[in-house]
Amino acid sequence: MADAREWADEAMVKRPWRTELFAEFAEQLAAGAALRVLELGSGPGFLAKYLLDALPHIAYTALDFSPAMHELAAERVGAASARIRFIEKSFRDPAWMEGLGPFDHVVTNQAVHELRHKRHARPLHEQVRGLLAPQGRYLVCDHFAGPGGMKNDQLYMTVEEQRVALQDAGFARVEPVLLKRGLMLYAAS
Repeated sequence: MADAREWADEAMVKRPWRTELFAEFAEQLAAGAALRVLELGSGPGFLAKYLLDALPHIAYTALDFSPAMHELAAERVGAASARIRFIEKSFRDPAWMEGLGPFDHVVTNQAVHELRHKRHARPLHEQVRGLLAPQGRYLVCDHFAGPGGMKNDQLYMTVEEQRVALQDAGFARVEPVLLKRGLMLYAAS
């Protein structure tokens, strides 16, 4: 718990502009039928708090491998935690999606690189596609490699590699939404 709390305390200090990304997630969800939302790698609940406050009608599922992160998320969202189903699983586990879905939206923020190599992104995106309702959308934001981004090009994909991985996973429509300070947000359907 101490490590999780330390990470959470530093996360927004290091990247305060993340709230602009959270606002874009909310805007994207508000534009569609955002009733059932799954967040992959939900961590300490920063995105969950923002989305639950902005969209009080959504049912939220938070998936994270860490019980400490779930505990921090429940603290952060307060009474809204009654609207969250907390699932303790790792999306690195090939069977993580069993028993879940369908969802109107799947969202993830700064978590895809936790697969520890970019070659694992396409299979994850395929799994997500299988959890989406027919008109569902996937909002995926992560660090990118290259100018303005990260240096490790084995862990992080370039902006183009992110787009291609989503297309290769079977998403017919992949749209860039926001590029902000080393992070890229895509909407895929």
